[in-house]
Amino acid sequence: MTAEQKTSVQNSIGRLVFVGLCILLEVLWIVLLCIRLNEYSAILSVFTRLAALAIVLRLYGKHINAAFKMPWMLLLLAFPVLGVCLYLLMGRQGTTRRMARRFEAVDRALEQAMPAGPEGTVEELKARDAVAGNLAGYLQRFAGYPLFRNTDVAFYSDAADGLEAQLRDLEQAERFIFMEYHAVQEGAAFGRLKDVLSRKAAQGVEVRFLYDDIGSIGFIDRDFIRRMEQAGIQCRVFNPVIPVLNVFMNNRDHRKITVIDGAVGFTGGYNLADEYFNLTHPFGRWKDTGIRLEGEAVVSLTEQFLEMWNAVRPTDSDMGAYLTRTPCRSREDAFVQPYADSPLDQEFMGENVYLSMAEGAQERVWFTTPYLIISDEMNRVLGLAARRGVDVRIITPGIPDKKLVYSVTRSYYAGLVRSGVRIYEYTPGFIHAKQCVADGKTAVVGTINMDYRSLYLHFENAVLFHGCTAVGQVEQDFLDTFPQCREVTEQYSAPRSAVLRGGQCLLRLFAPLL
Repeated sequence: MTAEQKTSVQNSIGRLVFVGLCILLEVLWIVLLCIRLNEYSAILSVFTRLAALAIVLRLYGKHINAAFKMPWMLLLLAFPVLGVCLYLLMGRQGTTRRMARRFEAVDRALEQAMPAGPEGTVEELKARDAVAGNLAGYLQRFAGYPLFRNTDVAFYSDAADGLEAQLRDLEQAERFIFMEYHAVQEGAAFGRLKDVLSRKAAQGVEVRFLYDDIGSIGFIDRDFIRRMEQAGIQCRVFNPVIPVLNVFMNNRDHRKITVIDGAVGFTGGYNLADEYFNLTHPFGRWKDTGIRLEGEAVVSLTEQFLEMWNAVRPTDSDMGAYLTRTPCRSREDAFVQPYADSPLDQEFMGENVYLSMAEGAQERVWFTTPYLIISDEMNRVLGLAARRGVDVRIITPGIPDKKLVYSVTRSYYAGLVRSGVRIYEYTPGFIHAKQCVADGKTAVVGTINMDYRSLYLHFENAVLFHGCTAVGQVEQDFLDTFPQCREVTEQYSAPRSAVLRGGQCLLRLFAPLL
C-alpha cells in the first residue's frame, strides 16, 4: 500500500526515546511509592480514596468537554491510588496556567501595538449573509481577530503549488520574513526554502524561523538551530522536549504560517517536509492544500507569529513596527478573517467555527480531515445538519499514518452514517488537508484537524473567507477529490457485532488522550 518508507535523515528520535523513558520511570517511581505507602497505612489508603472521590466531583463540576472528564473519572474510581497519582502528575493545569500568564503578557503588548481593525465590515457581511456575518462577529468579539476587506485569496489544491508560490514571494522580500511550522525536515523541499532564506538574510532582510520540537523531532537533530543561525536565520524551537514530566508538553504549536513584509501571507495544512509535496511517499499519495493572502488581512498572521515568537522568549519591544496594515486594492470584493486558537483559554475557536459552519449550512457542508475524533456535541451537530436535509460529507485518509488513530477515526463512522452523514476515504493515500466549505459561499482552510488534539490541546490557525473565487476553488477541490475516494457510507450503515461495538466504545473512551 505504500510506495516507500521515509528517507533516512538526521533526527532526534534517540532524544525522544530517552525523554520518554525518563518520564516513564518518574511516573512508575511515584506510583509505586504511593502504593507501598498505602500497604502500610490504612489511614493513607482511606485518604487516597477520599481524595479520588473529591477529584471526581471536581472534574464533574468543571466546564470542560465531557470526553476529557470520563477517562479520568473512571480511572480514579476504579484505581484510586493510581488514578490520584497520575491525575496529580498529568491531569492538572498548573504548568499551563504559568504558560498562560506568559502568553497573556505578550497578548497585552500585541493588543496595544495592533492597529485598529476596519470598522463596519461585520455589519456589511451580515447584510449579505447573516450566517457568515454572525460567525465573523463571534471571532472578532471573542478572539479579537478583525474581519478584513481589501485582501486577495489564492487557493492551492496541491501543496507543491503552494510551495512554489512561497518561493516566488520569498524572493521579493525586502523587510522581514516570518515562518512558523509544526514540522520541518532538512530535505529537498526545505533545502530550496533555506537557500532563499539564507540569500535574503545576506541581503539584510530580517528572517525568523520557529518550529515545534515534537513535530520536527523525527526529522531534524539538535544542531538545526545552529546551522540556521550560521546562515543568518534567527531560529527558535517551541516547547522543547525535556526529561521531566510536564503538563505543557501536551500543548504543541501546530500552526503553519509564512509572512513576507506584512503584505503577503501563507497558511494551510502542509508542513515543510518532503512527504507533504510528494517527494517521498511513506503513506501513498499525500493530499494537502494551502492558501495565499495578499493585503490587509495579513497583519493578523503577523500578529499570530509574533505571539508565539515572544512567548518562547520576549524579544520585541516595538511590535508595532511589524504590524502596519499594507494598503491594498483587492481584485475581489471578499471578506477575509485569519484567526488562531489557543489551548490556554476556554474559548475553543477551532471547534466553534466548524460547529457554526455545520449549524448554519442550508444545502451542503463538506469537510476534509486526517483524523476524525470528535466530541459528542460535534457528532450531534453534524448528524442534525444531515437530518435537516443538508448534504454533509467528510473525507478521511485511505492509507493511515497512525493505525491506532485510524481505528478510532473509523469508530465514529457508524454513528454519523446513521444520521445521514456521508463518509469518504481518500484511496490514493493520506489526506492531510484541513478545510471546510458551506453552501459554496464560505470556506475555512487552515491547520485544524477534527480531533481532540487540534480542537482542545494545540495552538492552531486558520482563515475564514467569504465571497471570493477561492471559495469556489475549495468546493471544486472537493468535487475533484470525491471521485478519488471510496464512499464507505453503506458499509458502516450495516449492523456491527457486539464485540466490534465494545472495542470501538473502548477506543473512543480514551480517544481524548491519544
